Amino acid sequence: MELAVIQHEDLGMDDMNLHQSLVLTPSHVLQQRTLAISPSYELHVGQEFADVKACRRALRDTAIGLHFEMQTIKSDKTRFTAKCATEGCPWRIHAAKLPGVPTFTIRTINDSHTCGGISHLGHQQASVQWVANSVEQRLRENPNCKPKEILEEIHRVHGITLSYKQAWRGKERIMAAMRGSFEEGYRLLPPYCEQVKRTNPGSIASVYGNPTDNCFQRLFISFQASIYGFLNACRPLLGLDRTFLKSKYLGTLLLATGFDGDGGLFPLAFGVVDEENDDNWMWFLSELHNLLEVNTENMPRLTILSDRQKGIVDGVEANFPTAFHGFCMRHLSESFRKEFNNTLLVNLLWDAAHALTVIEFEAKILEIEEISQDAAYWIRRIPPRLWATAYFEGTRFGHLTANIVESLNTWILEASGLPIIQMMECIRRQLMTWFNERRETSMQWTSILVPSAERRVAEALERARTYQVLRANEAEFEVISHEGTNIVDIRNRCCLCRGWQLYGLPCAHAVAALLSCRQNVHRFTESCFTVATYRKTYSQTIHPIPDKTLWKELSEGDPNGSKSMEMIVHPPKSLRPPGRPRKKRVRAEDRGRVKRVVHCSRCNQTGHFRTTCAAPI
Repeated sequence: MELAVIQHEDLGMDDMNLHQSLVLTPSHVLQQRTLAISPSYELHVGQEFADVKACRRALRDTAIGLHFEMQTIKSDKTRFTAKCATEGCPWRIHAAKLPGVPTFTIRTINDSHTCGGISHLGHQQASVQWVANSVEQRLRENPNCKPKEILEEIHRVHGITLSYKQAWRGKERIMAAMRGSFEEGYRLLPPYCEQVKRTNPGSIASVYGNPTDNCFQRLFISFQASIYGFLNACRPLLGLDRTFLKSKYLGTLLLATGFDGDGGLFPLAFGVVDEENDDNWMWFLSELHNLLEVNTENMPRLTILSDRQKGIVDGVEANFPTAFHGFCMRHLSESFRKEFNNTLLVNLLWDAAHALTVIEFEAKILEIEEISQDAAYWIRRIPPRLWATAYFEGTRFGHLTANIVESLNTWILEASGLPIIQMMECIRRQLMTWFNERRETSMQWTSILVPSAERRVAEALERARTYQVLRANEAEFEVISHEGTNIVDIRNRCCLCRGWQLYGLPCAHAVAALLSCRQNVHRFTESCFTVATYRKTYSQTIHPIPDKTLWKELSEGDPNGSKSMEMIVHPPKSLRPPGRPRKKRVRAEDRGRVKRVVHCSRCNQTGHFRTTCAAPI
């Protein structure tokens, strides 16, 4: 395609400045600015194009560059004829295919305009495909480029204004070409699972389709490094959560996450299901049970935190009958806030949840009752053994929430709109980076305990200096402070305040007792808080997975790999509804809630506020 830049006498100052900047800009900058198109084009009889598509593209770019709209009169495999869209303007062009080759050439052209160009800011030829071609290179360099930035770039370079939807669709078209289609993602799931197991031996990766039509139903993935770290170094505590996917075929991502010694999230397993229901939660927890049972002879007695919807409760009871299952306080407090919309009441609810003793708990509930009896009744309907620290039978190590998705929100939300394999690869890369970064960071620590535990012990040491300690025998102590008297048993690692038992770190009373008998406080902490154990948590590596173009070659000679290449998984039948995807999570307990009726204080009608009232004065 030959397009020569010429400088017309009727060019405006803006066009002249743009032309000069293009001439004076160094070549390496021109390569980065792929959107930069010359402000004027010359077309002439005999000019050739590789094929009809190249011809159309060149004429479209010319129309956009010269700010006139073009109307196609005839377009087929052998001919292309177009004229200026303005009625009465003589501009017209005709191109035809050369015999025996796909090349198109301009046969006739009348390149004079009498219309003066378009007067509006849009452009008929600025199609979604044109937007896609214009921003392709930029998106390859920066896939996170937003549609708003694309609009600004097109307006700056071409002087036209497009809709947000055009920019969004243009970006989606290029992203689909770069990352593959959503349908291809499901088709490649079986070989992807085989690659996960091949590159990360000991990992679990399974995909399940509907037996009748092979449509996708479930995917379960857990990396060997995560399994090893959880079983050998993490606290026996799991949080369950989910997030709804924003991809073309929707679905739900289920997560099971532990917590490392420094309080950081430690993702253990991921499940993708076609929809969130009781059966899928039962399946996910069954896979989780099999994972833990296969990898350890003595599966730890877990503490599980979730929003306690029916499917999760039944799944935990069936697969982890000995586990302690508690409410995630984040879910509970949000439901409470929506019901009563009172910050003071919400804060008192959290104080009640944190209370270590029954006396402290009941005191907070009484405070709530004094403010609102309905709120107190709402709280008492939920058994405190499911959420309150004072009554909870398991060990939470201070964790009251399992707000996994909120903590991972910065990248999990973006991943949730990708094709399924791209999403799982985004998760794997994030985990791989976390493991490496946390492993390297821990190598710089010189203390015995992880930083968060060191801070808690240091605070306890500071408070313990003012306590009076009386010794009863080699293990039992009476510790007197301004708060009252507490009994400490260092042999059984317990204190009457229950802080030592619940958090796994000596409380201030226990620290005072240990100091009085010259014991090393660090020796009386749970092993999961030590730096040595933390390093063990991230000692294994999550390995990269080769590009999909190499999977077939790598699977040759492997019977399982060959079988997976033959297995076909179709997309699920659920499709994303039209419209812009919802960005904010909708919790299960909020679905079906009756919306609060708003009331106008000006006209006494419902459905609007005073500030938006349109009734006559």
